[in-house]
Formats: sequence, C-alpha cells, structure tokens
Amino acid sequence: MDFDLMINSFPKLLNATFITLKLLSASLIIGLFVGLIFAILRLNKNIIVNRFAYGYSYIFRGTPLLVQIFIIYFGLGQIEYLRTSFLWVILKEPYWCAIIAFALNTGAYTSEILRSAFQTIKPGIVEAGKSLGISNKIIFYKIQIPIAIRQSLPAYGNEIILMLKGTSLASTVTLMDLTGVAKYIISTTFKPIEVFIVAGGIYLFLTFLIHNLIKFLERKYSY
Repeated sequence: MDFDLMINSFPKLLNATFITLKLLSASLIIGLFVGLIFAILRLNKNIIVNRFAYGYSYIFRGTPLLVQIFIIYFGLGQIEYLRTSFLWVILKEPYWCAIIAFALNTGAYTSEILRSAFQTIKPGIVEAGKSLGISNKIIFYKIQIPIAIRQSLPAYGNEIILMLKGTSLASTVTLMDLTGVAKYIISTTFKPIEVFIVAGGIYLFLTFLIHNLIKFLERKYSY
C-alpha cells in the first residue's frame, strides 16, 4: 500500500471535490424546481397533462443515467438545427450537459417523491383552511407544499445521496470532478487501489454530512 501516494493525492482530489459539489448543488436546485412542477402536473385531473408528466418520470427513471448523459452530450450534438441555434452555447459544454442530465434525472425522482408526499396530506387539513376563508392558492403554497416537503425529507435525502454518487459519471464526458481526477491520477501512477480508497473516503464523508443534515432537518421540522 503506497501511503505516500494517498497523502499526495488527497489535495488534488479535495480540489476536484468542489467541482463535484457544484454539479450536485446546481442539479439539485434545478431538479427540485422541475420535480415540483411535474409533481403538480401528476396531480392534475386532466388525463393528457397527467400522462405527459408520468411519461417524463417513467423515461428518466427507467433509463440509466449514463445513457441520458451520452444522449444529451453526444446525441444532441448530431442535430444540425441545435448546432446552429443559440442552444449550442450551452449544449457544446460538457459541464452544462452534465447538469442538464443530472437535473432531469433527479427531477423525475423528486417529482415522484413529492407526488407521494402531496397524496399523504389529509383532506381535513385542506378543508380546515377553506373553512377559514383561505384561498386555494394560499392553502397550496402555505400549507400543502411545506407539509409535503417535510414529509418527503427522508426519501429526498436518499435521492441527494444517490445523486452525489451519480455525479461520478460526469467524468465520462471529460469533466475533471472527483472521479475524473482520480482516474487521471491512476492513469499516471497505475495504482488504482490507493487512489480510489482516498476518493471513496471523500464520497463517504460527503454522504455522512448529507445524511446527518437530513436527520437534523427531520428533527427540526417534525410534528
């Protein structure tokens, strides 16, 4: 076991961790917004709107994240119209392609998590708000959304951790995130065990932080 390599690799991997965290945070923010929209659409009684939202969720939850990244990064670039449109400014960059893929993927899972949380809200809570003369819009934004978010925290915490590990696929489109830098170091040292132990330790520490943050939020916002 080459401990000197592990010690020397740690600062490089730590710097790359910031790229991983940027990918994760941007994807989660966009994905949460997308997930909320599609969760609302899933609850819509219009069959067309409902099926459209279900189709999005089904496609992105039913296909591998790696395939989604490749389609967005390599596939969309094959479309002539996109290469000549303003969208090419974004789609030609691997960083933004990775974020789009991650956001759409986590958005699909988030939509199902929030949909389930909305459906667990007791009708009596909504009826109580209406009896006080509160409008449906205020009830939804001030009562239903906060309750749904609180109830979905455990499941969403798992989704954050899965998304953290999913960001390792960004290295497949040339991004030098934590896994990408680890693979580069391995290509020059030919010692994968030592490098991946350090990289895995960093991922494990990040997972530990996320897990405890979610547990703290669960206790803080519990009934």
